[in-house]
Amino acid sequence: MTDPFTKLFSQMIASGQEMARTLNPALENFDTRAFEKLVPTMPAEMLEMWFGKTFNREGLDAKTRLLLTVGAITVQGALAEPQLRLTIRHALEAGATKREIAETIFQMSMFAGLPAMQKALEIAQSVYSEENEE
Repeated sequence: MTDPFTKLFSQMIASGQEMARTLNPALENFDTRAFEKLVPTMPAEMLEMWFGKTFNREGLDAKTRLLLTVGAITVQGALAEPQLRLTIRHALEAGATKREIAETIFQMSMFAGLPAMQKALEIAQSVYSEENEE
């Protein structure tokens, strides 16, 4: 990352933390992993409505759309960890298998590189572990 981008990103994080403290003065830090807990995984019917047949009746189903989204977010690398975790949970809910998710992530190594693929696989594994704990 360039220095101006790093500075801008730091300012954005600080601004987000300040907004979070305004909403809840006791909040010291804004943790995106904690924020994930506020957004439940959508039921399969809702996923199909938003990502599948309702908005694209002749197009892709929700599972395929979510697998494509997993691939796109994988290419972004560590910049979108909360979004990847949420999308993996939604893909599982839409009927994707762990193998299909892994294959989608593996495919992205050709475009994003091995570090991005490895990070995405680690994130997927942590989502699977959380699913097993519940």
